[in-house]
Amino acid sequence: MGNYRFILSGGGTGGHIYPAIAIANELKKRHPEAEFLFVGARDRMEMEKVPLAGYKIEGLWISGLQRKLTLKNLMFPFKLISSLIKAGKIVSKFKPHAVVGTGGFASGPLLKIASGRGIPCVLQEQNSYAGITNRLLKDKVAKICVAYDGMEAFFPSQKIIKTGNPVREDLEKLTGDRSEALHFFTLGASKPILLILGGSLGARRINQLIEKKLDYFERLGIQLIWQCGKLYYEDYKKYNSDSVKVMDFMNRMDHAYTAADFIISRAGAGSVSELCIVGKPVLFIPSPNVAEDHQTKNAMALVKEHAALMIMEKDLDNEFEPVFSNLFQSVPKQEELKVNIKKLAMPNAAKHIVDEIEKLVLH
Repeated sequence: MGNYRFILSGGGTGGHIYPAIAIANELKKRHPEAEFLFVGARDRMEMEKVPLAGYKIEGLWISGLQRKLTLKNLMFPFKLISSLIKAGKIVSKFKPHAVVGTGGFASGPLLKIASGRGIPCVLQEQNSYAGITNRLLKDKVAKICVAYDGMEAFFPSQKIIKTGNPVREDLEKLTGDRSEALHFFTLGASKPILLILGGSLGARRINQLIEKKLDYFERLGIQLIWQCGKLYYEDYKKYNSDSVKVMDFMNRMDHAYTAADFIISRAGAGSVSELCIVGKPVLFIPSPNVAEDHQTKNAMALVKEHAALMIMEKDLDNEFEPVFSNLFQSVPKQEELKVNIKKLAMPNAAKHIVDEIEKLVLH
């Protein structure tokens, strides 16, 4: 495969960006001479994260429709037309051999233009409940790579390939060197560790819960690695201590996962896929503020397999302590969750997705 060119488009959240980067990395590994271009929404986090990963990115003037009537919604038709025109220029200039969309609004205009010009397009859907952009594109693309069973509810069955979700490469080779991980966080080896993950931006309700339960965790003798998110760090950094490590963003997730005995997490698709590979006891607190409530559906897919626990935000005040105490005190329950969540892991997702892209380009 010579100087092939690939466009990857997706963004808005880490859940759409990191899979796209993982796919690009796998393509680059196989085809070092290939050229890559990312296309995102110009005011979202991909404009920062993608260049950090070593790739060029172009931004479109696009955003999603809000649920209520706002000025942003009135601007939507203009943004869409602007984005379609710019996407057309990008495709004409870059001349990609294949385009990959990982969800998020920016991928809509780009894949619509590319597929309309006969360029092979692949969608990657992370969630158990498909996002609106990918649902709108389903008839225009050649293949749709998914992470859950039952996706025929959203997509033509003949296009679906179950690959799993790409995760960060450092998670695929977790060394399990716990002493190094504990040294990184300056935590002790004698007490159990709870890792709290609120997603890349943080989760207000989870942060409020942890703040309220600090005494409870201290009574149980638990140390915390608390990723509160950039938006909330100034509010919570005061709780840093020998046994509580408050961080805005986690640069070494491999160390965090290796150190953890228990994990509390949102249920974004990327997080769920990572946690299946990590194989620790997990309590999901899904965000109720995401489209189609897909975090609850992602978490339920694991709860049904006895692979994780879940508490809804509205039930946290009544249910958190009984549920967590029960897990903390029951070694058989911890073992059951570890074994079952590992069974759901699909660690080679990026490789499988790239196999499918190559079949389209090399046919």
